[in-house]
Order: sequence, then C-alpha cells, then structure tokens
Amino acid sequence: MDSAAEISVTAPDVEAVRLVLGRQDETRRLIERELAVTVAVRDGALVVSGQPEATGRAAHLIEQLLEVARRNLKGGRPLEPADVRYMVEQTKTGDSQRPNANPLTDTLVVSERGKPIGPRTAGQKTYVEALRQNELVFAIGPAGTGKTYLAVAAAVAALKAKQVARIILTRPAVEAGERLGFLPGDLEAKIDPYLRPLYDALYDLLDMEKVQGYLERRTIEVAPLAYMRGRTLNDSYVILDEAQNTTPAQMKMFLTRLGFGSRMVVTGDVTQTDLPAGQESGLRVAARILTNVPGIQFVRLGRADVVRHNLVQRIIEAYEKNESTNSF
Repeated sequence: MDSAAEISVTAPDVEAVRLVLGRQDETRRLIERELAVTVAVRDGALVVSGQPEATGRAAHLIEQLLEVARRNLKGGRPLEPADVRYMVEQTKTGDSQRPNANPLTDTLVVSERGKPIGPRTAGQKTYVEALRQNELVFAIGPAGTGKTYLAVAAAVAALKAKQVARIILTRPAVEAGERLGFLPGDLEAKIDPYLRPLYDALYDLLDMEKVQGYLERRTIEVAPLAYMRGRTLNDSYVILDEAQNTTPAQMKMFLTRLGFGSRMVVTGDVTQTDLPAGQESGLRVAARILTNVPGIQFVRLGRADVVRHNLVQRIIEAYEKNESTNSF
C-alpha cells in the first residue's frame, strides 16, 4: 500500500476558503467522503492528505474551486452546491484533468439582475464555445442539459454587444392540427403554450419590461416555425427549439432562412419526438447529412450535463438503460 501523501494548496484569503468549504463545511465533508481524503485549514492554506492518487485529485479539485471562489469575489459566477457535486464526480472519474473541466470560470452573459450566466459542465462549456465560433450549431441532448437556455443567453449576449440586430426564437407546434382548433382565443393565444419555454428563458435573463419592449419593437420575435417560411433572416440570432419535432422538409426550410450577419442554433432531443408514428425527425436527418459540412458544429450533451434536480439525471439514466435493453 502506498504511504500517505499531503499537499498544501495556498488560498488567497479567508473568504475564498469559506466559499470553498461550503456552508457548515458541507463541501469539505463531500470531498472527504467521495475522494477518501482529509481536508484541513492550516496557515492560510487548505491541506489535503490521504493516499497519493486521491490526494492529488482532491488537491486539483480544490485549486479549481478556489479559482471559482476568486472570480466570485470579483463579481464572477457563484459556487453552487450542484456545481461542486458535478466537479467532485468529474474528479472521481478522472475527467477533471481534461479540457473544459472547470466550466464555472466562463461567463456568457450577466442577467439584468446581476447574475452571471454560463456553462456548468464540460459539455456545456464545449457548447458555449461552439456558439461563439460557428454560424450554425446543433445541440442534441436530453432535457435539463441547458440546450435552449444557453442558446437564448448567447443570443442576448450577442444583442447586447450589437453583434446582431434582433433575436428570433421559434418552435414547431406539432399539435397544431385538430386539437389546436379547440383551444380558446385567436391564433396567437392558441400557439402561446408551445412557445412559453422560450419566454421563460428570456424573462430569466432580461427584465420583464425590457422583454415586452423588445417584443413590441420586433427586436425579439417569438413565433411558431410555420412563420419562418419565405423569409430571409439577416443580422439575426435565430434559435429553433424542440427541433426533433420538425419534419425533414421543415428543417430544410428553416436552415435555408439563414441570412448575412446571422447565427443559427438548433436544439432538440431525438429521444422525445412527438411526430406521428413512421415520420422521421428532421433533426435526425440533419444530423445524418450535415455532420461533416464545414461551418456547422454538432454538440451532443448527455446525462452528465443535466443541471436540473439530481433526480432528473437518474430518470434519464433509467430510460437510457431501458431503451438499450428493450425491456418494455
């Protein structure tokens, strides 16, 4: 058995140490429990002791947490309990040594309420970098991986920086046939429930009054996919959400709307299509024929990128296991 090792990680100040240790030392206890090490505070440093490999990993994790804490003290991203749990899991599997392993140091945009918004997982970090570098990005993954939210955040950031003149958010209304006709109100009222998740993201990033002003001036447009036909979208940040519910023809129609000075993001979960039985998803077709086209990047997110309640990750894992064994 290897002899015990000890590594001292210098902390910038007491407040950074407090942020890393967590409320009532919950982060310290989590690290000690999951990585089989001991963490102590000594002479302005966090001292990690245990078996050499575990100690090295834990010390690297603490360095990452201290970097987030330093940025937090300067107005950067906060250190959330869910983020710490994710980073601990990354450390246990050895993924913390890979590129993008500390996504919490990246801020995409700051909300109107002063909250820094950015990636929280390595997969999301790859996604955010793809949004910055490409004119057309496809994000494919399960619910809760931040596909839509980060796309809207990137669009708001681009609008604030005057990189685009408007934001266009669209989704297919897959039930827009018989059942939609029975809903009360005019067409706008009928399609509003399909577009509500896009409004939710906007209201989380911008003041409600500002969103309403943008909508009235058409600086931000939220519309069903059918409204895109025949248009050329210049100087726009265009997001197609729930793209798994498009037909191949609809997907082609949408992609060919791309105009000069514009960016497009297509998001969807190919495992949750609501199309009629036998109808192939336009998102699947696009992934098959556009993967190697220059200027287009596909980002695939997985259950490790789920940033909702921990139970959501376990639900996704259970469904994936069921689908792989065809146990219905």
